[in-house]
Amino acid sequence: MRDIILLCVLPFLLYATLKRPFIGLGLWIWTAMFYPNAWVYGMAAGIRYNLLISASAILSYLCSRNKNRFEVGNTGAFVLLFFAWTTVTSVFALAMPDRVWGFWNDFLKTVVLFVLITLVLTKKEHIEFVLWCLVLSVGFYAGLEGLKFIASGGGHKIEGFATHTLGDRNELSIAFAMMLPLTFYLLAEYGKRSRLLRLGLLGSLLLLVVSIIGTQSRGGFIALTVVGGYLFLKSRRKILLLVSVLIAGSLVVGLIPSEWFHRMDTIERVGGDSSFMGRVVAWKLSTILALQHPLLGGGFKSLEYWPVWTLLSLDFHMLSFFPTGDAVPDTRGAHAAHSIYFQVLGEHGFPGLLLFLCILVTAFRKAARVARTATEVGAPEWIASLATALQLSLFAYCVGAAALSFAYFDMTYTLCALIVVLEKRILPAYLPGQGKPGALA
Repeated sequence: MRDIILLCVLPFLLYATLKRPFIGLGLWIWTAMFYPNAWVYGMAAGIRYNLLISASAILSYLCSRNKNRFEVGNTGAFVLLFFAWTTVTSVFALAMPDRVWGFWNDFLKTVVLFVLITLVLTKKEHIEFVLWCLVLSVGFYAGLEGLKFIASGGGHKIEGFATHTLGDRNELSIAFAMMLPLTFYLLAEYGKRSRLLRLGLLGSLLLLVVSIIGTQSRGGFIALTVVGGYLFLKSRRKILLLVSVLIAGSLVVGLIPSEWFHRMDTIERVGGDSSFMGRVVAWKLSTILALQHPLLGGGFKSLEYWPVWTLLSLDFHMLSFFPTGDAVPDTRGAHAAHSIYFQVLGEHGFPGLLLFLCILVTAFRKAARVARTATEVGAPEWIASLATALQLSLFAYCVGAAALSFAYFDMTYTLCALIVVLEKRILPAYLPGQGKPGALA
């Protein structure tokens, strides 16, 4: 039945994409995050939905009459420089070329999406359509898995689809945490318009929290704590929010298995946790890789290439100041870098890490500046609210993914692109003496 529905809807989605480029970009993100292929079978499962939508979106933009000036700001410049640098490192990569260029191609699509978002989105409706596409993909999956977790009395293990970007439960939990501020923003904007939307978004927020807990991910729990703490501090109704959290917590705590408490307890005593120390080993090997190849690193996924992992293990005695306790590299197989920062450091060297950090820092600061400036000039309240939500979502990623190999996540670059849109396309119209988009002073 799902096959038939999707096949019937697909022509309308393609038509809408060709008519309105911003719809195409939203659907591009939706197909990337929702992964329709995992929900259908037979002929429908063999269709490359994301490719069809993305190609149609690009064609729609190229054929559109009104094209905006290319303005990506500092953040966009660093994204493009970072991509250019990954191209150079891929040429000299240590891992298998087919594998390296496959990941480079995936990152290329992410960068193209970033650029198109900054070119196409010019209105509040455009931005919010993209946010709704995220809610109806990542948020929908969180809602479904959260309900399964509740229905099973906490026995259901929440994981992503095996072949999907969010297949790993840790990465899935970070995506859920990143969705919290965005869903909260939509609740503030649409909650007063419709009781049904208000209840739906409130339920989505609750199930996002339940799903983060259900993944049993420590990184996700830390990100949840950061987001929750910030929302509490900024909330105008702290008592109501606190009561809601206590009620929700009392309902959920009975569903949480003892294994979850054991995993969270290891956050305070990481030295005795073999899983965490395995990550520290990977961080040290990534650092050694960067020191041996400081300029170019090893290229995409080089640490996960067994010959590279094995050779680096021979030099594990280096960097005595890097504590790993009794943990040593497992040479039976290669492992991931387990940190967006060490991942980029090992794969693209010190210049790559610098560019990556510049992307995150400039995006974070631009969001803060947009929020502050919007408030000072009396711009519509939604601009400052959205900028703050994007900033918090990005911060959740920076904190939660510090122990995950998740440096090229599509959603992260989408958030950065939305910050650029606020800075270059939306806010300038409200600045004194500016009648057209431009950079912030």
